[in-house]
Amino acid sequence: MNQYVVDAPEIPAIPVQGSDARFPVRRVYCVGRNYVAHVREMGGNEDRDPPLFFQKPADSLVLDGGTIPYPTMTKDFHFEVELVLAMKGGGLNIPQDKALDQIYGYAVGIDMTRRDIQGGGRPWEIAKSFDHSFPCGAIVPASEVGHIQSGRIELTVNGETRQESDVELLIWKIPEIIANLSTYFELMPGDVILTGTPHGVGPVKPGDRIEARVDKLPELHVTVGEPLA
Repeated sequence: MNQYVVDAPEIPAIPVQGSDARFPVRRVYCVGRNYVAHVREMGGNEDRDPPLFFQKPADSLVLDGGTIPYPTMTKDFHFEVELVLAMKGGGLNIPQDKALDQIYGYAVGIDMTRRDIQGGGRPWEIAKSFDHSFPCGAIVPASEVGHIQSGRIELTVNGETRQESDVELLIWKIPEIIANLSTYFELMPGDVILTGTPHGVGPVKPGDRIEARVDKLPELHVTVGEPLA
């Protein structure tokens, strides 16, 4: 048995719909600026530029029904609803025609963002990769739901629709995302990939209830809590 000098952290895991088993999270990859309307609202280039990748800590995971503490060092805390891929395979330089074979299932997630400290030449980690920044709903296996190429993606705050689009409007499609990401990192089972957010991103405050949806997938419900400090 391995001996550690401090207690080993628990492995973050996402529930699988209809099963007692859970999906262990190894790494959390994210794709930025992957819907044209969102690129426009952020003032970016609308061309099909190479995908913009970043990561979140695996232990930033917040499950359905959880509370997201309002983070420190921001006064402009934003939501970004996204379709999430859960990987069962991986590798380097995965061909596009083999990419879907690597997917275990799909979920709906939210990329929470400290918008007021994003950009300006600063690293994205402090804006994107903080504690409790990755709410995620239950995973549905691709064997049950098929491979999602279209369908409504939506986010509401206190019952008011803030984001609404269709997954088919992704600039970089799912096979392209996996193939391109695997040229930078060796993908592995347990990795999850957030595929990008549509337009309509905006701020939330303590007490707000966020509901995120993608057609065919379980809804995600989280509440914004008070700051921890």
